[in-house]
Amino acid sequence: MDLLKDIRSKVRLTEHTVQNVTSTDFPGTYIGFDDTWSQEKFEEKFQVDIVSLSGCDMEFDMVGIDAAIANAIRRILLAEVPTVAIETVHIWNNTSIIQDEVLAHRLGLIPIKVDPRLFEYKQKDSVEPTSEDTIQFKVKVKCTKNNITTDVTDPDVLYKNHKVYTKDMEWVPLPGQDHLKCKNIRPVHEDILIASMRQGHELDLELFCVKGIGKDHAKFSPVATASYRLLPELRLLREFHGEQAEKLQKCFSPGVIELTEAPDGTKVAKVMNARMDTCSRNVFRHDDLKDGVSLSRVRDHFIFSVESTGILPPDVLVSEAIKILMGKCQKFLQELDDVAASTAKQKKGKKL
Repeated sequence: MDLLKDIRSKVRLTEHTVQNVTSTDFPGTYIGFDDTWSQEKFEEKFQVDIVSLSGCDMEFDMVGIDAAIANAIRRILLAEVPTVAIETVHIWNNTSIIQDEVLAHRLGLIPIKVDPRLFEYKQKDSVEPTSEDTIQFKVKVKCTKNNITTDVTDPDVLYKNHKVYTKDMEWVPLPGQDHLKCKNIRPVHEDILIASMRQGHELDLELFCVKGIGKDHAKFSPVATASYRLLPELRLLREFHGEQAEKLQKCFSPGVIELTEAPDGTKVAKVMNARMDTCSRNVFRHDDLKDGVSLSRVRDHFIFSVESTGILPPDVLVSEAIKILMGKCQKFLQELDDVAASTAKQKKGKKL
């Protein structure tokens, strides 16, 4: 029974293979286990714990779900949570060394600090920008030479405005966007370099931002990274003392194995924090250590790491991803009901 529980709940790491990778918690797979799905059992087991949260980074645990659900949340974070990015660039003057198309591409990848939930998607047949679907910026910078009499070569001293940064992007409210002035619409970072210029070079641009999703273009993706891993589990099957304990500690990431002092003064290894392990399996390279260690991962315990680009906080992004997933499920259920209703109607028509 204990072996079955391990097979069902853990992924086992051996020297050369990874075992129990397939989910088996389906009805009828094992005798003596009730694997029928119910909302009550799911709510009892499911939990979300936020481990760390900062301005752009978030790590949280999601327990009690299948890998398919975890991967769906990850993919939605990457490709289906909408943001606002530069879509169209009107270049009225560009005498810098950067080609127009390269400059437009660089501008498109600049993250814009604005809540996309305040805007609508721009319709494909729409030509003119509106206050509901477009944000406009302008960039007008000209490089001039400073009056320097000394013999210097540093461009920071020789020239004025020789570097164009995102801080030079000025938001131009469209008619009907006066209520957005308190939102401080701007690029996420003010020190992103757009172009380098020399005396006489000039940029005169109009930038138009629209709402979109990462599935259409990577510039709309709201995250820099969104990943998950299974919770590592490390068990010591025997005691490790002295040099063996120190050797064992070096086989794992810092903080996983701790050395304590026994009453006789020797060092003894114990598991401190298995969560920090990267599961590199280096310990299996040593014949004198590998028989005393058991490595596994908890199958339904996912450690998520989300790094936002700064457009929205990571906790808001996760909430929006879950809402999108719920919407997909509701749409699927509605389609099933429609198909069932259509089938029943056809059968009734045949009987008549």
